[in-house]
This record gives sequence, C-alpha cells and structure tokens, in this order.
Amino acid sequence: MTLRTSGNAASATPTDQGVGPLLRAWREQRRVSQLELALRADSSARHISFIETGRSRPSEEMVLRLAEHLDVPVRERNPLLLAAGYAPRYPETPLDDPALDALRSGMERLIQGYEPYPALVVDAMYDVHAANRGILMLLDGIPEHLLTPPLNAMRLTLHPEGLAPRIRNLREWRGHLLAQMDRQIALRRSEPLRRLHEEVAAYPVPEEKPGAEPAEPVPYFALPMQIEHEGRVLSFISSISTFNTPMDVTVAELAIETFLPADPATVKYLQSMVP
Repeated sequence: MTLRTSGNAASATPTDQGVGPLLRAWREQRRVSQLELALRADSSARHISFIETGRSRPSEEMVLRLAEHLDVPVRERNPLLLAAGYAPRYPETPLDDPALDALRSGMERLIQGYEPYPALVVDAMYDVHAANRGILMLLDGIPEHLLTPPLNAMRLTLHPEGLAPRIRNLREWRGHLLAQMDRQIALRRSEPLRRLHEEVAAYPVPEEKPGAEPAEPVPYFALPMQIEHEGRVLSFISSISTFNTPMDVTVAELAIETFLPADPATVKYLQSMVP
C-alpha cells in the first residue's frame, strides 16, 4: 500500500559568514574537539581552526570530508557547500519521480515480502510512504480522520484515538518513541520535527482499563510493543533500516521499519492469517 505524504523537513540556510561558523556549530553539537576532528579527517587542528575562523577556505573535498566525520545529515551538507562557495552536491528528488521508480518498487517488494509481519516506510518527519498488510491489520478500526493522508506514524501511534489505547505497555513504548525523536532532533536540528515532538508529547496518555490484567511477563531481548488485536496481545520488536551512503536528500531520509514477532504466540497468530 502506497500512501501520499507531505514534504520533507526544512533545511538549514547558509550564513553569509562562510562555512566556518556552520562547521564549528556542528562540531560543538557533536562534542568533538578540533584535534579529534583533525585526526578523523586526516588534517591538523591548526587547519580546522583556520577553517572555522575564516582564515582558510576549505576545498570542496574537505567540506564533504568534515561533514562525513561530523555525521552531518545529507540535507544539511548542501548549505555547507553553498556557504563555502561550491555548488550543491545532493539533489532532493520527489519519491514519485520516475528516476526513483526502481527504489520505490524495491521498497514495496521488500515490505510485501515481509508479510504477514508488519513493515512500513517513513521519512524524516515520520510520514508514511508505504505500508504492508501487516500494518493495515493493526490499523483496523482506527478513526478515519487519523488515516487521512499524509499518515504520520508518530501521531497514529500516540494519539488517544489511535493505537495508544491498544498498546499494553504504552508508557514504556511512548518513552521509547519520544526518546527516538529527541535523538533525531539533535541530529537534524529540524524545527518541523521539534513541533511534531511537542504535539505528540502533549497527547494525554489513556488511563489503564479498570480491572485490566498486566501482560504476562516474558524475557524479551529488546523492548517490545505489546498491542491488543482482536482479543489477543501481540508483541513486536522494532527494527529500522536506512540506505548506505545516500546521494539524494530524499533517499537519505527514508527508513524502513519492520516489526519482528517477539514471542511464539505472535508468530503463530500472524502465520495463521496467511492465505
């Protein structure tokens, strides 16, 4: 199932002070010293200092090398190049562009091949680009207003009319999701993502059902999402995959999230649903 989504998070704007202040800001955010960065980038602390203060203009190769070692998101590397006086290197191709047909069809085949287990494709704002039948099964009965594109995975999961009331360990799973967003905000410095975090963090947490029995304790190897479905409690471990060395902003911000059954009962139930 392919879902229409909104645009990606806004990118940073290069300053008129050159690339130095931008690189210094990324280095300080990553808590890396000039010497450590120099060692990583096969340079010298003196040269890094000169770049940051504007006394030396880095080559295009050096800008990209420093960005790589500072783990600067692909979206933010174009502003670094522009600030250094170079042309942007990374295009931002719409996912429905014919140039990405192979990528799009490959992701569709991947998540369909994962069935009956749930899997979906999201971008940096957690907007859903594609989902398989395992995901649609979990969404059964969700109000239509939450399913209107663009579908957002965080809103859908944490909204009190969404999946939240069905998640047996909501407080733990909610804490995991909010912490995940915190890490992404620190990495990407995205205001739209920060606003989304503030929105979903403010959702009321549904009260536990009166007389509800706690889920039977099971020795999981990672925090599971325990969710009710048709009178059963299904348990899933989430795994997220991204693309190696992406050369396009859109591709860099895509992630494939798969949900691995965390116990034999979940495996048996899902496999019983296979035609």
